[in-house]
Amino acid sequence: METRVAIVGIIVENDAVVCDIQNLLTEYSKYIIGRMGIPYQPKAVRIISVVLDAPVDIINALTGKIGKLNGVNAKTVYSNV
Repeated sequence: METRVAIVGIIVENDAVVCDIQNLLTEYSKYIIGRMGIPYQPKAVRIISVVLDAPVDIINALTGKIGKLNGVNAKTVYSNV
């Protein structure tokens, strides 16, 4: 199956769902190239970037599950490769 490289940007405004996000990232870990998390205390948010190499449907599924969590926004940018 063809894969694409993508980055998922995640903004977490609700600390109660951090464990849910961690569980989802663990579930999709075989597709994750790398990730970075930044706690930004002045605005009380967590910023996470996740780089994936996966089929588009897998990337969309992960982004959709994360985006459905309360107090979380997630967007994906795809490479042309």
